[in-house]
Amino acid sequence: MLPTLLETLQKTVAFFEKKGVPQARLSAEWLFAEALGCKRLDLYLRYTELMPEAVLVKLREWVARRGRREPWQYIVGHTPFLEIELKTDARALIPRPETEMLVATLLENASEAPRRILDLGTGSGAIALSLAHAYPEATIVAVDKSVHALALAKENAVRLNLDARVEFLQSDWFAAVTAEYDWIIANPPYLTPAELLTAEPEVKDYEPLNALVAAEEGRQDLDLILQGAYAHLKPGGLIALEMGISHGDWILKRGQELGYIKTDVKRDLTGRARFFFAQRS
Repeated sequence: MLPTLLETLQKTVAFFEKKGVPQARLSAEWLFAEALGCKRLDLYLRYTELMPEAVLVKLREWVARRGRREPWQYIVGHTPFLEIELKTDARALIPRPETEMLVATLLENASEAPRRILDLGTGSGAIALSLAHAYPEATIVAVDKSVHALALAKENAVRLNLDARVEFLQSDWFAAVTAEYDWIIANPPYLTPAELLTAEPEVKDYEPLNALVAAEEGRQDLDLILQGAYAHLKPGGLIALEMGISHGDWILKRGQELGYIKTDVKRDLTGRARFFFAQRS
């Protein structure tokens, strides 16, 4: 006899807990919702339903992969980001809640809509595409050094019908950038090698390491962006960066040394210093 949804879910959660999967229940629910083609919260209304054999076959493969600590976002192939849905795979980092908070903070505090936006290290396109969605009149350029990440970002732009609104540029930070912008935004690599060693297997074993780790105690890429951005910001233009939790004091001092004004560090939902904001004088 086929098992019920609840029976299968409980066994999956127990398996994940044995494998040390973080948020075992949530991981299982995301996989089940995807396999059944429903919203995650709808699972609670379907506990007594029998699981179709075809769904069980799919779930056995997915559960085994998650048990090996592959991120569920790579398994199902997409993830929500603010008001958009992004395709996700190993070509780019999985968009994080912290990056959602960075974009949400920009949207909430903008005194006027920016006309030109530069997204450095676009990865899956999360920042560029969410801002294109929010600001239909803006010109947006999304930069990445990785051709593979750019390909994924372009696929997401097409899926969201935003491909005519965003220009994609292969560049090592500012190497191929020529214009000036109202906003420059980046979520660059900022982990130290030591921090990577303590990261969960989902991160260090599956996500692209060149998008995670930076030299000089995680500061190298942040510093390169701070130095390069000044010449590409319009007067009064805004720079917004996601950074490591130990970088707050350094980045405030470095920003002031480079001539930025209104430098500010904001905290993430866990209360840790995570975002840097400043303006060109």
